Amino acid sequence: MKNYYVYILASKKNGTIYIGITNNLAKRIYQHKTNLVEGFTKKYQVHNLVYFEYFVNVSSAINREKQLKKWNRQWKINLIEKENPQWHDLFEYL
Repeated sequence: MKNYYVYILASKKNGTIYIGITNNLAKRIYQHKTNLVEGFTKKYQVHNLVYFEYFVNVSSAINREKQLKKWNRQWKINLIEKENPQWHDLFEYL
């Protein structure tokens, strides 16, 4: 059985935010951090894992990612700060 994660990266506290989905969180964040992923996170240096959620069902994870992407910025900030008020990079805990 695969695990799925919806994650939020930030450039810094209250900085640029990116939302993604993966089935291997540690590997995917490493790819972002080392700029192996072309695109938004590389261009804007969005590398700090500040929030993630775990799912056992890919459909649930996809739906959650879509939901979060539709949220306004303040709702996303509130979600991050509820679990990670200092915006620590959670990658070191994976």
